[in-house]
Amino acid sequence: MGDAALLSALADRPLVIDGGLGTLLAERGADVSAPLWSAQPLLEQPDAILAVHRDYFAAGADVAVTASYQVSETGFASAGREAGEARRMLARSVDLAVRARDEAGRGWVAASVGPYGASLADGSEYRGDDGLDVAALRAWHHDRLRILADSGADLVAVETIPSLRELEALGLELDDAGIRAWISVTPDGERLRTGEPLADAFGLAAASDRVIAVGVNCCPPEQVLDAVAIARAVTDKPVVAYPNSGETWNAVARTWHGTPGFDAGLVRSWRDAGANLIGGCCRTRPADIAAIADALA
Repeated sequence: MGDAALLSALADRPLVIDGGLGTLLAERGADVSAPLWSAQPLLEQPDAILAVHRDYFAAGADVAVTASYQVSETGFASAGREAGEARRMLARSVDLAVRARDEAGRGWVAASVGPYGASLADGSEYRGDDGLDVAALRAWHHDRLRILADSGADLVAVETIPSLRELEALGLELDDAGIRAWISVTPDGERLRTGEPLADAFGLAAASDRVIAVGVNCCPPEQVLDAVAIARAVTDKPVVAYPNSGETWNAVARTWHGTPGFDAGLVRSWRDAGANLIGGCCRTRPADIAAIADALA
């Protein structure tokens, strides 16, 4: 994996992460309303995912995050699909991003690892009320972490983690397997969705020798600056920040609500506060990523 080159690049300048995947897929006609979300077009329309990765690299992204967030054996089983198919889709997600990166002639691929709650397709990743202990969470993450780490990605992007339990489980698994990763949590102000302190989350994540960066994703843009400051207070590792548009996901209606407020003018303040990897999450688009790249240039 090319994490050493990525860390070397971070020493010179902040890097730009790509933006929303499901957002573009839906706008281009793909069906992401099913429980498998963006994993559905991964099964049925891989060329559409390749096109999204290409567009983000063209917009100035340095890092492509793969379409594997929603891919898991248990999630596929709930959708009536086989475990082997989930494993193949994990590999396919990386293959597509690597192809786009190689065509662009630059950049890195981060293999997305979503939380256990994402596999339930009921918004649990935004609550952290999965009810599993550390051992059970380790067992659930065990295989797919290793599949993604061996797939040709440069590192793993552990995303949208809602609880200290899951952070502990992931840190132990990363250490045991020797997998390099960034870990980002989904905050609610200065706390996790479970109510646990954000500072504790960053400290726990950063304690793993295999974690190269910590931070936040899929939060309102206005929460990023405080989160970066908290991360900087507890670790000297790079900080990752890729908020959503400011809209809110309704898991029951499966729709977004609110007014988008992604302001790329905030990007310099995040950088100045210590963010090293900056991009967008849900409901952000190539134009947003281009604006981020311009702001960091």
